[in-house]
Amino acid sequence: MTIQTAPIPDPARVLPPMAGGTTVENPWPLRLLASKMQAHIARMPELWIEAQVVEYKPRPGTRTAFFVIRDIESDVSINVNAFPQTVESAGVAFDAGARVVMRVKPNFWETRGSLSLRAHEILIQGEGDLLAQIDQLRRALAAEGLFTEDRKKPLPFLPRSIGLICGRNAKAKEDVLANARLRWPSAQFVIREVAVQGVNCVAQVSAALVELDRKDDIDVIVITRGGGSVEDLLPFSDESLVRLAAAARTPLVSAIGHEEDAPLLDLVADYRASTPTDAARKIVPDAHELLGELSELSSRATSAVRSRLQRESDALNMLISRPVLAQPGAPFESQLERLETAVLRMRGAASSRVAAFNAELDSMEATLRAISPQATLERGYSILRAPDGTVVMDAGNVKKGDLLEAVMARGSLVAQVFGTNPIKPQAPSHDETPPTQEKSL
Repeated sequence: MTIQTAPIPDPARVLPPMAGGTTVENPWPLRLLASKMQAHIARMPELWIEAQVVEYKPRPGTRTAFFVIRDIESDVSINVNAFPQTVESAGVAFDAGARVVMRVKPNFWETRGSLSLRAHEILIQGEGDLLAQIDQLRRALAAEGLFTEDRKKPLPFLPRSIGLICGRNAKAKEDVLANARLRWPSAQFVIREVAVQGVNCVAQVSAALVELDRKDDIDVIVITRGGGSVEDLLPFSDESLVRLAAAARTPLVSAIGHEEDAPLLDLVADYRASTPTDAARKIVPDAHELLGELSELSSRATSAVRSRLQRESDALNMLISRPVLAQPGAPFESQLERLETAVLRMRGAASSRVAAFNAELDSMEATLRAISPQATLERGYSILRAPDGTVVMDAGNVKKGDLLEAVMARGSLVAQVFGTNPIKPQAPSHDETPPTQEKSL
């Protein structure tokens, strides 16, 4: 077995400008091929294609939506990416299985070597296209505020007359009449039978709505029809009819199709009934239920009044039987006795406190008298003062011939110093206290 090997290309070689000029000795690098493919595909213009969506998973919050399309007849598929807004503009019908027509631009990724399409516009074919248009209209009307709850008018409790717009000899009409009169036998209807599908539907329903809305005695209007295909219910998503319903002054009930159907008229109506029968239940009260509630309320009111009267009577009897009403002065007598006792105790406590204060004052007076200078003078002592008024306390502070004033217990006298005998200070011993010497003149 012979293994053939390719020669190693010269790095300094000149690469052929065209793919047909490549050889085993002078090949293109892969990056060059990828670059050439990318440049060639980039020159392709945008184009419209038809295909079927075979795989799509919404990814909320991402900046790019990805899905896979497949040829309707052949087993050929390719990846597609687009802005989320582009996919949303296609409407709610965009999902796996939807047939689409798209304006795309081919795109080749060099690094991955993959081919994909960039979608700039997506339209759903057939029924899907209609649903997309309805969804686009729904968003536009919602942006105007036509579906907000604060615009919706409350339905009357018991309407004088009910406007009913329905198909000719339609089962929906009989459902509304039968169920409404079963609940309220005297319910009055003004009926307008119109086309509820087809080309004449919008014009006839609109005319009937305008006529009934002008009648002052009609308190609520019901627009109803049974279920049907998407095409059958399309007139009830017509923009002119929806705007007319939004402008109506009379409260409007929409009972179009079944629970799963959702024409735009349902969103703008003041009440969206899931079925014609549900509409009948909403526009009139149930007489039997009201009579039952009235009887129950009457019974509860009677019972409540009787219970209240009984409670008040029992309370009154209890008040009358109390001693305070039999002897009104009794509570005051006991309080007077307590007051007299308290006054006596207060007087006794005050007298004791005053006596204690007087005794304490006498004791303090005696103490003050005992330690006062006058008491000392009464015991025969006197106070010597120099002419300048200072008290003489040391014999060394005066000299012979000085005149001194002697203050005694009663009166004073003037004395002259004939001599002094000062005491020389001595250092006290460790076990003796220096004697205190006194001298009186």
